[in-house]
Amino acid sequence: MTIRYLTKCPPLPNPLSLLHSNFSSSQQTIQESLQSAIQSKSYTQIPNILTSLNPNNPNPFSFLSSYTQPLKTQIIDQILQSLIPIRPRSLPHLTYSYLLSHTLENPDPFPLTFAILQRTLRSGGTPVKQTHLSLSSTWITYRKHDSVPGILSAMRAIGYKPDLNTCNYLVQSLCAVDQFDESVRVLKCMGQVGCEPNSESYGLVIGSLCGAKKTNDAVELVKEMVRVENRVVLRQGTVVKLMAAMKANGEIKKAVEMVELLEKVGVRVGFEGYEVLVEGCLEKKEFVLGGKMVIQMVEKGFIPYIRVRQRVLDGLASVGKRQFACLVRQKLADVRS
Repeated sequence: MTIRYLTKCPPLPNPLSLLHSNFSSSQQTIQESLQSAIQSKSYTQIPNILTSLNPNNPNPFSFLSSYTQPLKTQIIDQILQSLIPIRPRSLPHLTYSYLLSHTLENPDPFPLTFAILQRTLRSGGTPVKQTHLSLSSTWITYRKHDSVPGILSAMRAIGYKPDLNTCNYLVQSLCAVDQFDESVRVLKCMGQVGCEPNSESYGLVIGSLCGAKKTNDAVELVKEMVRVENRVVLRQGTVVKLMAAMKANGEIKKAVEMVELLEKVGVRVGFEGYEVLVEGCLEKKEFVLGGKMVIQMVEKGFIPYIRVRQRVLDGLASVGKRQFACLVRQKLADVRS
């Protein structure tokens, strides 16, 4: 009789443990490669090193947290400057993204964050969407201890200076999390750091205010835009957003006054802006006002859609303004001929 002995096999390794071990090993290898590139000042190697990084791994630049702030600032500045000539320009975008995320997570994020953001935007890159939230929340916290011009001007101390794209991105980030008051403060302080706000700057804030139906604040900004001393071009899209917000709020008479002001100072209100205005008049049953707006449209060469103009004519007739309805009809006939 043959006796068979069963040998006990060693337990199989946990696949998840192996996976975690591989990730940790890969992360360590990448960090060692980054540290080596930094020590040898071979900064142009960094984008290629990061191409093999698993996006689920921690930030590969986390080791920079152990450096003093002046040394870290010097290293990141050298990295940014070294990557400027690299082509294609998109190659360093991942590097910028990790550096931006790293600085925003650190206790002393500014002005270094703005230097990285500036290089990102100038290279044609767009920060990940989460940057709006992290930048705005970090900004609000930091603002408790410093002024808007103070934070932005600090860029000069590390060899950079604020520019429109960087300031506009900050404004956009604040608007994205409904920090409207702070976005207006930044807008009004931009000139103090050498960045006079442009159409995009105002458009970002006005559009966000309109989206939140804060039309009073939006109107004040529009008035500020069109003052002679400022004379920032008001884009048609911004005008339409304002008209639509005022229409939604039922502020149609106020909207008409706004259009009259814009026309008076030479700001052209396009077809779509007038169309929204006339529709608002119809909703509020302000048929006479709607008729006047139709005449203004016609005088500027705009012909309302047939459904809209017919509703205006029918509305005028329903309130006993047949003679005025005939005048509006004649104006429409003249322009079509």
